Amino acid sequence: MVTSFNKKWLVPFALLMLVSIMGVFTPPSAPLVQGGPINTGDVAWMLAASGLVLFMTPGLSFFYGGMVRRQNVISTMLQSFIAMGVISVLWVVVGFSMSFGDSIGGVIGNPMTFFMFNHVGGGTHPALSPTIPLVLFAMFQLKFAIITPALITGSFAERVRFSSYLLFMCLFCLFIYAPLAHWTWHPDGFLRKWGVLDFAGGTVVHMSAGFAALAGAMVLGRRKVHVNSETHSPANIPFVLLGTGMLWFGWFGFNAGSALAANETAAMAFTTTNTASGAAALAWVFFDGMRGRKPSALGACIGAVVGLVAITPAAGYVSVGASIIIGALAAVVSNIAVYFKSKSTLDDTLDVFPCHGIGGAFGMLATGVFASGVGLMTGQTHTFLMHLAALLIVSTFAFGGSFLLYKLVDLITPLRVSEDQEEMGLDMSQHGESMIDSDDETLMEKVRTLVSEEADS
Repeated sequence: MVTSFNKKWLVPFALLMLVSIMGVFTPPSAPLVQGGPINTGDVAWMLAASGLVLFMTPGLSFFYGGMVRRQNVISTMLQSFIAMGVISVLWVVVGFSMSFGDSIGGVIGNPMTFFMFNHVGGGTHPALSPTIPLVLFAMFQLKFAIITPALITGSFAERVRFSSYLLFMCLFCLFIYAPLAHWTWHPDGFLRKWGVLDFAGGTVVHMSAGFAALAGAMVLGRRKVHVNSETHSPANIPFVLLGTGMLWFGWFGFNAGSALAANETAAMAFTTTNTASGAAALAWVFFDGMRGRKPSALGACIGAVVGLVAITPAAGYVSVGASIIIGALAAVVSNIAVYFKSKSTLDDTLDVFPCHGIGGAFGMLATGVFASGVGLMTGQTHTFLMHLAALLIVSTFAFGGSFLLYKLVDLITPLRVSEDQEEMGLDMSQHGESMIDSDDETLMEKVRTLVSEEADS
């Protein structure tokens, strides 16, 4: 039974209904261009790879959810999970078109090229999907668009208002992610024409998420427990281990799938991905040991993920031997970055910037060093110099653009929950659910009061 009407949810509901009606009256259309014949082996692999990449987002929810305080586990996991719904619809409406539609100056795709998946069907596309249906390529790319805003949530965990996060996620997808995907992966994107190499998303996904996370931590400010220098134990280390396993497994689709074919490049990317992650997990644990720390499950998990992040832009371009040093060095660099962040006043709750921002940037530069035939190790300088330029452009755009989007969202609806809601935990204050004993009548009464006050406002 509805106890009260909350008008703040009317607009998103109305927009979803409008899109639903538009979908009914959008007839299927022929492809704009037709590529070559479909390769059934490539189709089978890309269907599997798309499922593997989607599997990463629930994995991320366990990875993040296990590291926060117990009263924020559900909310943190939901922030990743809900991206699968929001971005899936937004991608069909206009996100794919802005990323891969007809290029406008190498900067953005024409929103009308594939609006509502118009002209996206079972035929191949000579530039985007020469051996697989364009709709399969679009769905594979969707999974990258889903996990990118989910990665950001670790930076402002335990203090973001759920409705504000939903709005930010939509704006980020359209105005940060889509341009970066177009610059880097569209055949006419200006970074791609410069010769910038990003095999599977080190720039588009991890750098953009990392620098957006840095902006988010700065805009939302420090949690009360952070200001008071209070420490807390992760809610559930087995969740972190499970999430890491799901991420590692799904990352084979993330990287090997980016070959867009069942071929030797996919096999090499599969191998470099696994090797870099293993080397990074070991490097993180051993480096912690050198600093007098005990080898921890949390450290091994974070190291493994950093290795996966760093090898992502390079996976199909470097040798297996190079993947070892990329993973090992990335773990050391990110470990040091986490240490210096812990000594600062920056409250990046789950170290998204040191691990994904720094790890992605390191992987991007390492690609310019080790890429076969065009890297510094082969005496070539062009690719490395272009990667330096792209590093500056992408980091500035992702940080500055996200900073402005956070401010815009905050003007529309407050980004941060109240101090009482933060202290109680977002599970109860934002969602009315909790892993903590719900029989505490005092706590439940406080929750009901807060929810009622929020509805009235």
